[in-house]
Amino acid sequence: MLQGYTYPLSPRGEANLAPAPPWHYAGDIVGVEFWADPAAAEATLPEGLTPDPDSDGRAVALFIDWQFSAQHDEYLDPVRSQYREFMVLVDAHYRDEPVSWCPYIYVDNDLALARGWVQGFPKKLGAVHQTRVFAAPGNASPTLAPGGRFGASMSAAGHTLAEATVTLGQPADDPAALFARPTVNLRHFPSLAAGEYGKPAVHELVMAEFDDRRLADVWTGTGDIRLFAARGEELADLAPVRTGAGFRASMSYSVTDVRRLDG
Repeated sequence: MLQGYTYPLSPRGEANLAPAPPWHYAGDIVGVEFWADPAAAEATLPEGLTPDPDSDGRAVALFIDWQFSAQHDEYLDPVRSQYREFMVLVDAHYRDEPVSWCPYIYVDNDLALARGWVQGFPKKLGAVHQTRVFAAPGNASPTLAPGGRFGASMSAAGHTLAEATVTLGQPADDPAALFARPTVNLRHFPSLAAGEYGKPAVHELVMAEFDDRRLADVWTGTGDIRLFAARGEELADLAPVRTGAGFRASMSYSVTDVRRLDG
């Protein structure tokens, strides 16, 4: 019998891209808050979510340098366990609850792509880079201190799609407030049966469950983000009307579940 959690299933179950949860993540984040045209932000929302009436098109762009592990110290295999990610989270409401909706997300690792689709993150392949901090001080590394500067970028299919800069000001007064909204995703797997293309095999809203989430070294300051148009992409439809805070943080959490939501 073939074994595994995701494709490809195999005799020993070792060839699959993503093993069964629990999945553990640790990463460094460079983020920028911005406001898109409210109509463009609303256009990304699936059935079951509505615009946040108090947000006026608010969104957050996150560039993340991740390290992953499952149950067998997978982080010791860095070529598989390390990856970089870019995502946009749009403010929305699920019923009367403030939530974040992820319309676009890019990663540079096929294992992360597979895990994301299972969770409902609409991941595409891209190249993501950000300024790193190193323990040894020097001119090639910013410090987590006032004036520390970070850059980040994302490209896909040879086109630059996002560029950001962040300048640190002070430690965050309330670090948890930066990630207070739960994330809602759409798990969608289409049908290939003739005449049933419009009837997906799976189409369900889910709320991400992040267990044991921890934050460290959370700094806020100023930020700037630019989104660029390219063929086959709609990210630039969310081009910033104005920008808000920038921030840099480290975060870890585990994933074992999602919560299905009623539409």
